[in-house]
Amino acid sequence: MKGMIHMNDLVIMKNQQAVTSSLQVAETFEKEHRNVLATIGGLLKNKHTQHMFAKETYINEQNGQSYPIYYMNRDGFTLLAMGFTGTKALKFKLQYIEAFNSMEEQVKLPTSPREIARLALQANEETNQRLDSVEGDVKDLKENQVIPNPEYSALNRRVNQRVSEVAHSYGHITQKQRGELFKDIGSGIKKIANVSARSMLRKKDYQMVMDFINDWEPSTATKTIIRQTSLRFDKEPA
Repeated sequence: MKGMIHMNDLVIMKNQQAVTSSLQVAETFEKEHRNVLATIGGLLKNKHTQHMFAKETYINEQNGQSYPIYYMNRDGFTLLAMGFTGTKALKFKLQYIEAFNSMEEQVKLPTSPREIARLALQANEETNQRLDSVEGDVKDLKENQVIPNPEYSALNRRVNQRVSEVAHSYGHITQKQRGELFKDIGSGIKKIANVSARSMLRKKDYQMVMDFINDWEPSTATKTIIRQTSLRFDKEPA
């Protein structure tokens, strides 16, 4: 049975717009990602839908390979999810609607101190709410913004480089062993940043994550798995 889906995992901010990804949709609705990509491809044949989807790539943490992914806004998700039926699908659609509403409401928050002060005084003139507390809320919102795409891409490139550096120290290494290294470093990144997926990394955590990648070494468990795999490989008859 699929576990509870948290709203914060469904919708993210990207290019100043609330969006979700084809990968997240596939996971939430328990569908094959390639089938979701195929459905989006069909939708994109209509020129009126092309502004609703943006194609990018992501790094699979299991094998380190690049794969296509689509990001979509609320309209794109609505079109895509029209074909998802059933009680469970309806529940997830409602969760997505709530997540989009929540994220879009955050975007509407005032950004300038003067605007914040004006709205705060209008809302409650009698208590004369302190400006610095409101600014603190805005600062917290900004600090929790999802990492921008250039920085996200830089982190992924450094992950690939660091895994290659560590893999080189082992000499001959199989694709499966390399996959264990990607799994190890990916798990570490998510753990220190307290996120469920690398695409959810926060802007404020960029330098901390980059420092972790630069210093990363595989865990003892991962080293043991690689060593055991190498022993089995060496024992196989030529």
